[in-house]
Amino acid sequence: MSETVERHSFGAEVGRLLDLVVHALYSEREIFLRELVANAADAVDRRRFGALTDAALALPADAKVRINPDKAARTLTLSDPGIGMSKDELAQNLGTIARSGTRAFSQSLADAKPEERPSLIGQFGVGFYSAFMVADRVEVTSRKAGSDEAWTWASEGQGEYTLAPATRSEPGTDIVLHMKADAEEYLEGIRLETILRKWADHITVPVTLVRDGEEVAGTKGTALWRKPKSEVSEEEYTEFYRQVAHAFDKPWATLHWRAEGQLEFNALLFVPGMKPFMAIEEQRDSKVRLHVRRMFITDEAGLLPSWLRFVQGVVDTEDLPLNVSREMLQATPVLARIRRAVTAKVVSELKSRSKDAESYATFWQAFGPVLKEGLWEDAEHRQDIAGLLRFRSSTTEGWVSLADYVSRMKPNQEAIYILVGDDVDALKRSAQIEGFSARGIEVLLLSDHVDAFWPERYDSHDGKPIRSITQGSDDLSAFEPEVAEGDAPADLADLLPKLKEALKDDVSDVKASQRLVDSAVLLSAPAFGPDLQMQRLLRRAGRGAGGGMGAGMGGQPVLELNPRHPLIRRIAERAAAGEDVGEAAQTLVDLAHVQGGDPPRDPVAFARRVASALAQG
Repeated sequence: MSETVERHSFGAEVGRLLDLVVHALYSEREIFLRELVANAADAVDRRRFGALTDAALALPADAKVRINPDKAARTLTLSDPGIGMSKDELAQNLGTIARSGTRAFSQSLADAKPEERPSLIGQFGVGFYSAFMVADRVEVTSRKAGSDEAWTWASEGQGEYTLAPATRSEPGTDIVLHMKADAEEYLEGIRLETILRKWADHITVPVTLVRDGEEVAGTKGTALWRKPKSEVSEEEYTEFYRQVAHAFDKPWATLHWRAEGQLEFNALLFVPGMKPFMAIEEQRDSKVRLHVRRMFITDEAGLLPSWLRFVQGVVDTEDLPLNVSREMLQATPVLARIRRAVTAKVVSELKSRSKDAESYATFWQAFGPVLKEGLWEDAEHRQDIAGLLRFRSSTTEGWVSLADYVSRMKPNQEAIYILVGDDVDALKRSAQIEGFSARGIEVLLLSDHVDAFWPERYDSHDGKPIRSITQGSDDLSAFEPEVAEGDAPADLADLLPKLKEALKDDVSDVKASQRLVDSAVLLSAPAFGPDLQMQRLLRRAGRGAGGGMGAGMGGQPVLELNPRHPLIRRIAERAAAGEDVGEAAQTLVDLAHVQGGDPPRDPVAFARRVASALAQG
């Protein structure tokens, strides 16, 4: 037979492509199995399609893709009863890229009815060459359906291939991979089964695997997301959710639908019932799985924005083209449209479910901080996200929406007031909130890290500005206190200029405050620039300057005094009597720092001053 072996050089583009495929195109070697199984399944689909008009092409009743690892021979064989290839087609499809099987076959279907078209993943297109990532020699023996001839194509991927007559009892194709020394893991049955379940578990053609001399099912072959909702039980949904999410809980929400029209895809998505063990704050990318005609392509297509990355599941489409690599599909316009549609569907579902306050609270506590990231980074959906927000409140138990807050605003109230910090309980006791509470004005209490950032981008709601009360620019005189304020305020005419002089390097101003009831002092941020919580975060990140609080971060803070407090009254009396209040000024600033949750500027000096004051009674 050696006399009949024909030697051919690859087309010029194939040599370059082989190097690209083996060394750069695919990020995971195991992808080769997905590609070859996809090609085999497509060959079966093509024969099934041909049988619609030619009974001679009818598939055997037990049509399947068979995978047989042979450790002794160090070979991996994939067999299918598909359409097969003639000698010329082997040369055209495997020897050059210009005539890929999928491209030529797709052209022949231009006039076929949509429902009659088989799925095409890439019949011996680029994906076939991924075999050379794990094999140092590949042999393809194929017999075209309707023909008695069989031929073997063989190559070591080094610039040439051979064609030789062969025998095959039935139409179809056998691919034999002679595995490289460092690829023997792909001859282990358990390893092959894991790869199949990961990448090809839901293709339509059965896939079997030979293990220990027995042929076992390699895939389940049921695409749950393609079934009508009425045919899927809650138990099946839960089992599938746990599989794709690697979770143990039950989903809080299940979204199962089929999009039809200009854009067609099936989707089955889940919102988890609890936070995953791995912090989702650290993982910024959506891991929703992209399938094309049931075949798993990637979980890195970014099908949802990062602020919805807690959503798990599958999106399966017929509309995506197959370019050089399935791993590059995310760049296609079709996928961009799918992203928009899927995002809109999830947002709509969250809006609907937010009407059940008790159930939504469970979701919000788990994923609210992630959802709020969208206020900062997604202008297109910012308004939708705002309607989904929930907050703790200074006046109300439970969770409060922005709409709830606006509906309770006082007649003369112009702004939505917020206070941002690290802990809600501490915020409830904050000196910043005393004047608002005394006047019955609600303040939203924000304690997630992202809360320091998003108000810069979403700074108003329903025409009401969102304002941090630590910025100290609010005039509360328009609101009468709901409780008695105690003694008349002290005269600070002598005290204020002396404090300003003593603290000129530490604060930008010293003034009497309407916002204090029980506390003597507080620090507020300037009206423009970062509020106090943002300044704290900047300091923790090493972006603050030395010296006073806020130096280099939007200006020095303002020291506000409570003129009704006994301590301020006593210091005012000393100032009026001509006494030096320099040391008292330093103590007041440090008290304000400690009260706001920050350390005093000089703890040793602060402790000394406090001890001295206590000693003097």
